[in-house]
Amino acid sequence: MRSPTDPPPKRTSCTCARSRASRRELLKQAMGIGATIGLSRSRTAAAQMQEPERLKPIGEAQGVHPGRVVWVHDPRAANWRGPGNGHWYEPACTDQERVDRMVERAVGELCSETSAARAWNRLFRHLNATRGRGDRGYKTGEKVVIKPNWVGMIFREGAVDPESYTFIQRPDYMNTSPQMIIALLRQLTATVGVREADITICDTLAYIVHEYYNILHAGFPNVPFVDYAGKFGRTRAQPSSIPVYWSCRPKDQAPDFLPVCFAEAEYVINLASLKAHTRTGVTLCGKNHFGSLVRWPVQSGYYDMHRGSFSESTRAYREQVDLMGHTHLGGKTVLHLIDGLYSGKHPIDPAPRRWKSQPFNGRWTASLLASQDPVAIDSVGFDFLWTEWTDYPRRNGTDDYLHEAALAGNPPSGTFYDPHHPAPVQRLASLGVHEHWNNAQEKKYSGNLGTGKGIELLAVSPEGAASTQA
Repeated sequence: MRSPTDPPPKRTSCTCARSRASRRELLKQAMGIGATIGLSRSRTAAAQMQEPERLKPIGEAQGVHPGRVVWVHDPRAANWRGPGNGHWYEPACTDQERVDRMVERAVGELCSETSAARAWNRLFRHLNATRGRGDRGYKTGEKVVIKPNWVGMIFREGAVDPESYTFIQRPDYMNTSPQMIIALLRQLTATVGVREADITICDTLAYIVHEYYNILHAGFPNVPFVDYAGKFGRTRAQPSSIPVYWSCRPKDQAPDFLPVCFAEAEYVINLASLKAHTRTGVTLCGKNHFGSLVRWPVQSGYYDMHRGSFSESTRAYREQVDLMGHTHLGGKTVLHLIDGLYSGKHPIDPAPRRWKSQPFNGRWTASLLASQDPVAIDSVGFDFLWTEWTDYPRRNGTDDYLHEAALAGNPPSGTFYDPHHPAPVQRLASLGVHEHWNNAQEKKYSGNLGTGKGIELLAVSPEGAASTQA
């Protein structure tokens, strides 16, 4: 087994398209001398991408209610006044009790249950039945991994002091919020009965800063945290013996292995963030698992994970599909969530942006998306981002990974998606359903309109009844 610190083997070609820039180069370009180039690039991308074809579902919807996505919107949860007025993740700026209610409502509406305990039981039973583990719920002692998106703490980008584990820049970046994680931990421990020691919070590329850790650790002192360096009570990410094979079949690259915590867990919760991305267009649940391997995505000697994900082509191989379809990642995921309390553009925004589109109307997004269908939830996230911004989310090829994932058994690219074997043996089946809503005002999909077996978007407030009318 190869360690990320071992000398890399000689790199050779891969059948996938090459990335045009490393992540560090991208960050430098977007935040410094390349800002003008980045602006030109966004305008070009906006001109290139065609209007999405609407209400044309593809793939097979997943979940207790197949294809259902719940959107909880609570403007009173996000009270931050903006940069210079504390930090958005501080208790005075984000209302923990309202976020708790957002998560509880999302899970309940996802399963059409008024009881949180019954809703979680249905989630676990459905996943276990789907995996061939029988009709059973969560059992005491089974391990759960929560995967946040803490890209604002990545060890290579200089935002965190590796010696002190504190922010030195971008303290208000749009990371997955501590409040969403606390709400999840409260549900898992108090409602499901998961012991704190059996829940791991893991982002393998991050230095988990004290600013977040202290908030989380104070309420849940026995929950393990896994990060890049393993300092100050965190655990350093270590590779297991479970491999991940890239379906573009790169040659002469160091093998990839899942972290031990993912290999040992029975369940995963994918807790992504609602963000645009200057190269992939959007970064949601599909890309969140780029931080679930024990190495940098473009680390020398390993397969360059940006090759496919950065491609502006359509009908292209996409790494997200291999991660979404892997037995120990997407295959173990009991719940997909997108934290939309505060949204922005990665990596150019040091702080979130208020949104102009309705119903936000110049306020923070203050939202949470939840689904059992990994393709459906990212499709909805895409539609929100497409509506708000005319640059990066409209970059050509942005939703191509959703087409590939929805049709994974026979994808437009012709790729034989099989992340479990060194050579193609068994194709992935459809990972979920993809389509675009009818319009930005009504936000309805074929599941809402009864015109197809596609996405059903339920819009709810923390207190009010669920509605298909946004």
